[in-house]
Amino acid sequence: MYSLKQPSFGTATPSPFAAKCEITVQGSGCQRPITCFLEKVPVLSCIEDLYIRQAVVLIEDAINYRSIKHHMDAKALKLYRWYYSRAWQWLLSAIIVLILGLAFIERPSSLSLTSDLRYKQCPWEAPCGLTEGVEMLCLLTFTFDLAAKIYLIGWEEFWKCRWLISYMVVISVSAVDWTLSWTMLCEEHNIRIRRLLRPFFLLQNSSLMKKTLKSIKRTLPEIMSLFLLVVLHLCLFTMVGLLLFARQEESESDTEWETYFKNLPQSFTSLLVLLTTANNPDVMTPAYSNNRIYSIFFIFFSSVGTFFLMNLLTAIIYNQFRGYLLMSMQTSFLRRRMGIRAAFELLSCQGPALTLSDDHIIECVQVKTLMKVLRRVKMESYYRQAIIRKALQTPNGLIEREEFQMLFDELDKDRIKEHPLAPEYSTRFMRRLQRGLGHHIITVGGNAVALANVICICTILIIDAEKPLSQRDDYYLELINCFFIMCYLLEMLMKIIALGWRGYLSYGSNVFDGFLTILLLVLQISVFATYRLPFPNWNPSHKGFLPLYEMAHLVNMLIVVRFLRIIPNIKLMALVASTLVDLVKNLKAFVGILVVAFYVYAIIGIWLFNGAIASPENMSCGSSQLRKVNSNVSEVCGSYEQLGYWANNFDDFASSLVLLYNVMVVNNWQVYLEVYSRHTSEWSKVYFISWWLTSSIMWVNVFVALIIENFIYKWDKAHRSSVPDVETDLETTVQLMFREHIAEPTEEEIISRLHDNPHLHLTL
Repeated sequence: MYSLKQPSFGTATPSPFAAKCEITVQGSGCQRPITCFLEKVPVLSCIEDLYIRQAVVLIEDAINYRSIKHHMDAKALKLYRWYYSRAWQWLLSAIIVLILGLAFIERPSSLSLTSDLRYKQCPWEAPCGLTEGVEMLCLLTFTFDLAAKIYLIGWEEFWKCRWLISYMVVISVSAVDWTLSWTMLCEEHNIRIRRLLRPFFLLQNSSLMKKTLKSIKRTLPEIMSLFLLVVLHLCLFTMVGLLLFARQEESESDTEWETYFKNLPQSFTSLLVLLTTANNPDVMTPAYSNNRIYSIFFIFFSSVGTFFLMNLLTAIIYNQFRGYLLMSMQTSFLRRRMGIRAAFELLSCQGPALTLSDDHIIECVQVKTLMKVLRRVKMESYYRQAIIRKALQTPNGLIEREEFQMLFDELDKDRIKEHPLAPEYSTRFMRRLQRGLGHHIITVGGNAVALANVICICTILIIDAEKPLSQRDDYYLELINCFFIMCYLLEMLMKIIALGWRGYLSYGSNVFDGFLTILLLVLQISVFATYRLPFPNWNPSHKGFLPLYEMAHLVNMLIVVRFLRIIPNIKLMALVASTLVDLVKNLKAFVGILVVAFYVYAIIGIWLFNGAIASPENMSCGSSQLRKVNSNVSEVCGSYEQLGYWANNFDDFASSLVLLYNVMVVNNWQVYLEVYSRHTSEWSKVYFISWWLTSSIMWVNVFVALIIENFIYKWDKAHRSSVPDVETDLETTVQLMFREHIAEPTEEEIISRLHDNPHLHLTL
């Protein structure tokens, strides 16, 4: 039986609004008083349902690695669960994408067919007030989001969180800047501070992204010593190069000096680009042509800088970043343990205790109480079923604290995707057919048919490569495609019979294969409906909805893409492919960091270099005549103009992103260094070099580190597991990748953190 009374407050120090409930549980010879404090809860509300709802929220916090420092009263719990509902989080993500996407239609607009300065016409401009209205809607949403967070955690916790304070500052500055733009009636200057602040909304909405950024920030000081060594290496060889390739009396010998070592900035830039191998062997060729001994200078520079220092820099970035990220994962794991422990303490207030002696009472949670909680918790059904199975194995229906924690250890295990059982047919013929169609030889035969189809397409493409369109005849190719599409449909039907609909769709490779097969069938029917059945001397230039040759090419491309179905059948290839899929699914935070960097640098690039490169001919923006470059004008070989890089510029947001990507790849990035320093100033090189350091050196190396970590993790799991093909069915997360290296938090640390929680007071 349960007896509930309101005693005087003891040694605990709850908030002034807290109520204290002492519940004495009797039954089965066990008797114990348990004291719990719940903030802002009336005495009459200390009932089972509120405990259940609090435990549900705490377990959901633990599952999602969220902090449990938030209000725990009934009203706050309802708002809290709504705030973290899938609907609101999706809406918030859509608003973030919307405000970031405004950069494509704001002036300078990116809505033109091409960014090539020779052919670019006036892009479509958004009407005055359209983008401002959308932006204000987004800012109002973010204001509501901030207000909800402040209400849930309280002002005291708000002033301790620098991210939320920054969130408020960014919203305020953006609102002021928006007001200034509105008062100017769309005639404001292109430099709008709020555009530079928009990526903050993306960062603020992802806890993993914030952890990643924090880890990157902590990694920077650790790599500065080696970075200074790289700079010293560059400076030393720059001075040697200036002395070695000094100006000569003979003009024929001055090519190296004139092109690469004319002054200190040019010499430093030439060797910096050589460090990335982008201008190799161009930078060496003039001197090497005069005297082959000069090659020693460049080879030694590259050997030390490119192959030793830069690779060592990659290793240090990987090691340091991994260490700090591991520390962040340790904090997340502590949050999970705190949430589960707090849930146990709340639920144990409602159940009997195991009395070993007068002084030794073991707190327990009833299995039926835990079942009530698990039914309400939002979690993957796979983990819910695993926890329930373990809980039902408890012999006396009572779960102790250690056992309670071990139940939720299932959350720290990789999920192996389970496939539905094959259907059971009633007839003997169907059972035999199912057994035969489920044999591995069916998959091998399907791969062989797909390979034969690709070979046929390649053969016909080689035969028709030199023929003009009017002389091509797609009759035989259409017959071949029709035959193979029928084979694909037959294979799809056989797999459905063997596995059933649910079993067939549970395999990602089958979904990919089946979708492309249906799409191929629809396209082929469209071809027949437009051009009738295949007949000799089909004219590929006939035009219907699409020209016949374009529809045929689309079908052939889909057939080639469908050939990727062989990946799951090759073990190492399947492991690599599953690693890439995991990167796409679980490492969105790291891609988000790069999106932020691209966005910020693109906005700054527009501010600095918009219109810096003039079009080849001065023609009005509204002219319908295409701009053409005067072919009689000779350009320097390898220059921006001679290479035809006119589409790479900072005249709009989209072209800025493409140019930044080209610099990140570092192939021919010296062309952009040269053209913008020529059209603006030498200081423009600082912008491009800083972007190269941010993207190519820092972020790419971090991403490589994560790829290596993910691949090694799945490789080890695949070789240690006895489950066949586990590497392709293993579903992992970033936290699980580091789980084996995370230390279990101590009991004292968990209790200390729980005591510091201002919203949940437990007598531990």
